[in-house]
Amino acid sequence: MTQAAGVDRLDRRGMTVLSLGHLMADSCQGAVPALLPFLVSSRGYSLAQASALVLAATVSSSVIQPIFGHLSDRRARSWLMPLGIVAAGVGIALTGVMPSYPLTFAVVVLSGLGVAAFHPEGSRSASYVSGARRATGMSLFSVGGNIGFAVGPALVTPLVLVFGLTGTLALAVLPAAMGLVVWRELARLGSFRPEALSARAREDAEPDQWGPFARLAGAVACRSVLYFGLLTFVPLWFVRELHTSKTIGNAALTVMLISGALGTLVGGRLADRVGRRVVLLGSMALAVPLVAGFLAAGVVPAFVLVGLAGGVIIATFSVTVVMGQELLPGRIGVASGVTLGLSIGVGGVGASVLGVIADHAGLSLALHLVLVFAALAALLTLSLPVEPRRRVGRDAATVVT
Repeated sequence: MTQAAGVDRLDRRGMTVLSLGHLMADSCQGAVPALLPFLVSSRGYSLAQASALVLAATVSSSVIQPIFGHLSDRRARSWLMPLGIVAAGVGIALTGVMPSYPLTFAVVVLSGLGVAAFHPEGSRSASYVSGARRATGMSLFSVGGNIGFAVGPALVTPLVLVFGLTGTLALAVLPAAMGLVVWRELARLGSFRPEALSARAREDAEPDQWGPFARLAGAVACRSVLYFGLLTFVPLWFVRELHTSKTIGNAALTVMLISGALGTLVGGRLADRVGRRVVLLGSMALAVPLVAGFLAAGVVPAFVLVGLAGGVIIATFSVTVVMGQELLPGRIGVASGVTLGLSIGVGGVGASVLGVIADHAGLSLALHLVLVFAALAALLTLSLPVEPRRRVGRDAATVVT
């Protein structure tokens, strides 16, 4: 492998490893909700205990991420990637065999901490191997996570149906194998870090911009309330307000998520061409009429509109990670931990508050309130600095993949 002073091309081998690692880590998190019905029926857990497991997985995997990001900013800790994947797998594998609720809770937290450990270092490395196409690269990294969430239930359900809850032990196999692959690639991935490149590349770094970063984090949190609100209430809206079956409601949610995965790829490429801020602003501005139209539409138009809404909203998840890293070039780990973890976790808590509102004031009011958060995200995005035009394609390095 040869590298010039400034890596400009996306390294396909490195990105493939990181995306697959992301897929495997997030599959462990996606498996937790799928396990709940089995835990409730087999162990007699209450709904409160079951929901507490989801909360534990969410908090440990998202809110804790900035801490791991801070640690990786002080000193390179690329070993957190393979360790995180393995820990996530071990935790979810043990969930089915723990003899008590406290121990089950503890291994769910262990799995979440593994997910949290992987993400800051994983997104940092994804940024480095992306070269000049950072938004495109981050979109590929993010799609790995999107697929992972879908793969988790698909892996755990047949195992438990065939072998009972002890079948969860098999969930440790693939994360362990993926952890080994990432571990063997650490030296190569480390060669893309700025300190492994020339002094000229390090001199290009700009000072950290904490004020704009805080506003970006606010925009991400508002977008997360919008996203989790739709994730939670779209199936219920189809069943209660449009009077469809539960199957139709879940199908609409599937359409939204698939559109989001496709939107992630498109959003990353578009952000590299026209700018991150433009894409984020356009996304939030489009979300308002799309969601408003969804709430006023019949069944068939609602399918189309919720698919378009999912595409434009989820498309910016990878874009905001890159924006955070560019606003805090000296704190990439913290930036990744906040934009990938903390702000999204805060948004999830906000969506839970919307659930309380829906119980007391109705589903329609709760879903109309998410429009307010889309507008707030757009306003916060307007306050962000316009990024300078980048020279893409010049002084390109040759990277043998």
